[in-house]
Amino acid sequence: MLLQHTSSVKKQPPNGTGKVILAGAGPGDPDLITVKAADALRKADVVLADRLVSDVILHRYVTPATEIVYVGKECSKKRSVPQRTINELLVHYALQGKLVVRLKGGDASIFSNILDELQTLTRHSISYEIIPGVTAALGAAAYSGMPLTARGYATAVRFLTYYKSDVVTDAYWKELAATDDTLVFYMSSGTLDQVVQKLTQFGIAGEKQLAVVEQATTCFQQVHTCSLYDYATTLKGTALASPSLVVVGKVVALHQQFRWLENSNSRQLYFKPVTEEMINVHQQNNLKHAI
Repeated sequence: MLLQHTSSVKKQPPNGTGKVILAGAGPGDPDLITVKAADALRKADVVLADRLVSDVILHRYVTPATEIVYVGKECSKKRSVPQRTINELLVHYALQGKLVVRLKGGDASIFSNILDELQTLTRHSISYEIIPGVTAALGAAAYSGMPLTARGYATAVRFLTYYKSDVVTDAYWKELAATDDTLVFYMSSGTLDQVVQKLTQFGIAGEKQLAVVEQATTCFQQVHTCSLYDYATTLKGTALASPSLVVVGKVVALHQQFRWLENSNSRQLYFKPVTEEMINVHQQNNLKHAI
């Protein structure tokens, strides 16, 4: 006889302090959300959703009575709901006794501002739970046929980001160029020229290729591959859709053999951009929700 697991996601008494669920929605394909995260959405009173969350997930799992608050970030276009505002909203709703789901794209903890949110919740004695999700690197690798630690190609993988020039030192670039680890760069499509320049400057092996996966796991996914040393003539200057993930290593060569999802012919965006109207609404309500 199978034992049934009792979910820890429960409604709080209306007259007590609520609870916040920090959950990952997966990288794009709405079917990649976990059962536990979907269950939390069904029970939520309020959902604070990132930009990189599929609308299908919200329509499929969130009840009509649930309030959805869009708190997207699009740093490349300098349009983002401030993290302070998001923190304030979490506290505002939780102190009303509500069950709040903070829904993040990908995994809840990988390259997100979860630390700020955890510190805020702890400071206000608000209970919380973290539900992991499929992070973008794993989704992009699977939907591109590039096993990140394929035997004989890599024994480790590194998740990195390079959104500004002082994030990575030259000493670390030298190490990255020499390692046989697969390198996955998040939020780095805007600095891709510099990523390639640094790795080739420090002599990365020619057999290690570059892949850029646009809108991974969605119906608009596109994968571009090339040699890092041919980047200037093959890929440089290409307008890349957001989000795009960068993979560097020997495993990129496996894409041609094991790809099972063909590139989309559309340049349409899967995720809605953050609008000025959305940000203005939050700014206008900022004092009302202030801690």
